[in-house]
Amino acid sequence: MSSDPYESFAERYDLFFGPFDEHDPGKVSFFRELFTHHNVSTVLDCACGTGRDLHLFHSLGCKVLGSDISPSMLARAERNLASHHIDVPLEQIDYRELPFTFASEFDAVTCLSSALFEMPNDAELRRALASMRGVLRSGGILVLSAGMCDRTWCEKPRFIPEINRGDFTRLFVIDYFARGARFNVVDLHHNDTREEMLVWSITYERVYLRADIEAALQAVGFHTYSFYGGFDFQPYDNETSGMLVAVAQK
Repeated sequence: MSSDPYESFAERYDLFFGPFDEHDPGKVSFFRELFTHHNVSTVLDCACGTGRDLHLFHSLGCKVLGSDISPSMLARAERNLASHHIDVPLEQIDYRELPFTFASEFDAVTCLSSALFEMPNDAELRRALASMRGVLRSGGILVLSAGMCDRTWCEKPRFIPEINRGDFTRLFVIDYFARGARFNVVDLHHNDTREEMLVWSITYERVYLRADIEAALQAVGFHTYSFYGGFDFQPYDNETSGMLVAVAQK
């Protein structure tokens, strides 16, 4: 059995999105304003997946590097970027060990799309954030995001539709535990030539919410930070926000 849990999913992951080089305008504006304000020119995306955010940051004029623990996701990222004639250094590494690989300090480090949920407990979350802080320059910023937020955790929806078009449907089916969750990604292909259901699942021992992330940021030495309810700079609200974005400055 493969030790890479994303091996069977990496090639389908990008079905969450549209074309590789098309990005949500609000997200583009958020990072453009954020990077301009903090004089960001070098970025490490330390859970880069299939490389979509590397493409975004490159399009903003940044020098970018990517890392991920999954060789399957890195292979997909390399192909995605090459198809757009973009050369980005990619490293296979656990983001808890970044200072052992990267000698330089970055203006920004990003860890997006719920990648923090890979950490099994608070101690490992702190270890991960300390690692990210360790490769930031003084005054540099760490940007985190998570799709699971306090409101969703409180409501605990079982089914979350992601895509529904004429020939393809994707939805999350979520099993909730005391402090973690299992995310089942169900893909339904339904057209004249293909009728198929594919399921991929991943279990997170912990789902980290705003209070958990704030405590971990403080524990590793981040004292200037903000929480937003999306890529729009609107303050995060535990009861109403549908997404969690954190920006912390070293």
